[in-house]
Amino acid sequence: MVLKSTFEEDLNKEQKLQSLLDHYYSKYLRNYNFLRVNDLQQQREGVDLILVNKTTNEEFIVDEKAQLDYVNDDLPTFAFELSYYKKGKLKSGWLSDTNKRTHFYSLVTAIYQDEPDKFTSCKITFVNRKKLLQLLEERNLSLQEFLNKQLPHGKSVIEQFHHRKEGYLYSSISNKAEKPLNLILKLDFLIEQGVAKRLV
Repeated sequence: MVLKSTFEEDLNKEQKLQSLLDHYYSKYLRNYNFLRVNDLQQQREGVDLILVNKTTNEEFIVDEKAQLDYVNDDLPTFAFELSYYKKGKLKSGWLSDTNKRTHFYSLVTAIYQDEPDKFTSCKITFVNRKKLLQLLEERNLSLQEFLNKQLPHGKSVIEQFHHRKEGYLYSSISNKAEKPLNLILKLDFLIEQGVAKRLV
C-alpha cells in the first residue's frame, strides 16, 4: 500500500484558517503589529508570522501549527514533531531542528467549521520554544536520541513524562508517508509549567 502525503491538502486548509487567526491576533495581541510571511524559504525556517512590539519594536518569530486533521474536535494534546522521512532519508522534525528561527509556536486547536467551507472558531495556545526545550532538558529528554530510534507504530510511554497527565511518544510509521515520530504533550501541562499561554 502506498501512503499518500497530505501536504497540499493541509496547505489549502491552512490558507482558509489564516483569516480567522488574523482576526484573533488583531483582537488579542493589541500591543503588537503582525506581518504574515509568504516566502517559502523563511517558512521552512519556522517563520510564518513576525510579531513586532508597538512600544519597543522587538520582533518575535512565530511558527503556526494547526490540528487540521481534527476539525470539529477539541483535543487536549498537541503533537510536536521530532523526526520524519523525506525521500527515504530521516530528517529532524520542527521541534528538534536546530536551524529553525522560531521563538514561539502558535498552536491552533479546537478548529470548528460551523459554516460551509469556512472555519468559524478555534483555540490558540502560544508556546515559548526556548522554555519548552529547557523543560525537556530538565526532564533529561534528549531530542537527538530519538533521531536514530526505530519505534513501533503507535504510542510509546517514556519515563520522563507521566503518559496520562503530561506526554508520550507516538510513531506513525504505518499510516503516514512521512512516518513522523511525535512527542505528544498535554496543553494544560505546558500552561501549568509556564511554557505556554492560552491566547483564546
